[in-house]
Amino acid sequence: MTVSAESIAAAIRSAEGRGLPPVERWNPPFCGDLDMRIARDGTWYYLGAPIGRAPLVRLFSTVLKREGERYFLVTPVEKVGITVDDVPFLAVDFDVEGEGEAQALTFLTSVGDKVTADAAHPIRVETRDGEPAPYVEVRAGLEALIDRKSFFRLVDHATTREIDGEAVFGVWSSGTFFEIAKATDLD
Repeated sequence: MTVSAESIAAAIRSAEGRGLPPVERWNPPFCGDLDMRIARDGTWYYLGAPIGRAPLVRLFSTVLKREGERYFLVTPVEKVGITVDDVPFLAVDFDVEGEGEAQALTFLTSVGDKVTADAAHPIRVETRDGEPAPYVEVRAGLEALIDRKSFFRLVDHATTREIDGEAVFGVWSSGTFFEIAKATDLD
């Protein structure tokens, strides 16, 4: 049997139910790598061309699984490797409820996932080429890069607090404080 994006999509559709599939419980045999790539900007490619159908991208995103540093599309009977340039999702917006320590930040990804940042879904910020690269965990080790406009909005909701005698700039969500930068880095 030849594995293709079409065969994966057909298998997903036949197993569709309500909610996300239980990919964490599926351990099918590895069937090889598929010429599918997720670019840093959240665009999904198959055979070098962008996948233009948003419902198909959403469908694939529901069966994405991370094992170590590798990413796979899995169904109950097959598992194929794909390439992810950075992280698989892009957070394109967020809503804020409450204020201060009671604030909750709920992110929306380009594939339709919603996730509220909390201890189980942390926000983290790396520095890449001198620029901040902010992420939020969506599910099971799968992260979303927070897009630039959303990051600037996020900074508007940030505050400074002292941690271990050092001033830290960050945001609260669901009772957890997430560091964006050391206050000394902002000088």
